[in-house]
Amino acid sequence: MINRVLIRLKIIQIVYAYYQNGSKNLDAAEKELFFSLSKAYDLYNYLLMLMIALTNYAQKRLDTAKAKLAPTAEELYPNMKFVENKFISQLEVNKQLTEFISNQKRTWANDEDFVKGLYEKIIASDIYKEYMASSEDTYEEDRELWRKIYKTFIFNNEELDVLLEDQSLYWNDDKEIVDTFVLKTIKRFDEKNGANQPLLPEFKDEEDRDFARRLFRRSILNCDYYRHLISENTRNWDLDRVAFMDVVIMQCALAEILSFPNIPVSVSLNEYVDIAKVYSTTKSGSFVNGTLDGIVKELKKEGKLSKN
Repeated sequence: MINRVLIRLKIIQIVYAYYQNGSKNLDAAEKELFFSLSKAYDLYNYLLMLMIALTNYAQKRLDTAKAKLAPTAEELYPNMKFVENKFISQLEVNKQLTEFISNQKRTWANDEDFVKGLYEKIIASDIYKEYMASSEDTYEEDRELWRKIYKTFIFNNEELDVLLEDQSLYWNDDKEIVDTFVLKTIKRFDEKNGANQPLLPEFKDEEDRDFARRLFRRSILNCDYYRHLISENTRNWDLDRVAFMDVVIMQCALAEILSFPNIPVSVSLNEYVDIAKVYSTTKSGSFVNGTLDGIVKELKKEGKLSKN
């Protein structure tokens, strides 16, 4: 699940903190990097759990209504389609997710007000009403409902972003990326797999884990050379006046460009320019792009960079 987009972002955050906190302990910083990445995977599981929590809350509402002294016929015999959703039933017994819940002891129980508010928005929507009114009763329809609900009500949910940030500082910038993986997981669910449906792994393969380790260490250990290249290509600027985040972003970008021959230069440049646009100043995207482009051209001219 943890892809290279997220790895690059986490490395920049940890490298920035490495210089800011003054401790300069490389092993401790690397340990912090992998802990931070593991927290992103926790968030992935926690967001899967949110769909179950919403369904359980719906069941609780039905049970409460049925237990009234004088329930209506509708309350006694409610439409059970939402709470008996086949996709959620499969997700709830998923072996990997239940193991995560057992190990982490994390639930949505303390955030019932948020779950309630989100549920009420869902049941007021056309997505929900059309689903409940439909006579179709298939696994595919049930799974598609939750893909639509997630994309509409959970993806880009500012209230949820604030709640998650309060729970973990590591989740501040993770949710937008993790959301895409939850949606991919929903799409991949297959009824025939039952409780054994595989979730996305923490790392796609050992190569990505090694990428994270090597990129982080190269960014720190070769920083003098990378900053020399940056300084040489920003001669009209005093490097001390360049936004420090821009320096860190370019330092990590150069570590990737010079250390990973299989990654095209254009891919690396685009990734780090995008990060600069979001996480640094308003002018950082064009500044980082121009500086790195100049460095790459100079390295190629000197025969120090041979890849495309």
